[in-house]
Amino acid sequence: MHISQIKVGHMENFTYILESAGTAAIIDPSFGGEKLRDEIDRRRLELKYIFYTHHHFDHINDGENLANRYGAETVAHTNSPVKKDVSVTHGQKLLIGSEEITVIHTPGHTKDSVCYLADGSVFTGDTLFVGECGRVDLPGGSAQEMYASLFRKLTRLGDETVVYPGHDYGATPTSTIGREKRQNYVLAPRTLEQFLEFMSSP
Repeated sequence: MHISQIKVGHMENFTYILESAGTAAIIDPSFGGEKLRDEIDRRRLELKYIFYTHHHFDHINDGENLANRYGAETVAHTNSPVKKDVSVTHGQKLLIGSEEITVIHTPGHTKDSVCYLADGSVFTGDTLFVGECGRVDLPGGSAQEMYASLFRKLTRLGDETVVYPGHDYGATPTSTIGREKRQNYVLAPRTLEQFLEFMSSP
């Protein structure tokens, strides 16, 4: 699978194009839709899906326009308020060419937050950043749910799994689960009670 990481907009967003055997998907088409159109057209890709990691505007802004242009289906968690063609739940799998995309439901930042696991890579949206995690103080946020998503789901992926975050907030644009477990202070070993106290501190 070929992965293109494209930085767009004034909020340091990352948008991704995943391609396998001439078939493509976009993850979080936030801003800069023209960049995505240029890339899709230049490579003559068949855009099959547009995946949303959650409903915040900076992750879905250009999704509907791109879906209409290419006849792609929009994909989001069943709890998501966004307009979607395909509703997914934890563990569900979709195909891009010959590659399998697995949905990991990771509430904490929002109720509908999901990550997408594909070919040894995980696209984490606003759940896990390089060196940080997403906010839990916005509507739908929950530190308790974030704890479960981080420590019972994402950190249990293989250490070699490449992390592709939703924003360029870290020292590097990508990381690995192993590196984050070693270096991300949010992922330091804590009980749930300790994590809740940690997340509530300034």
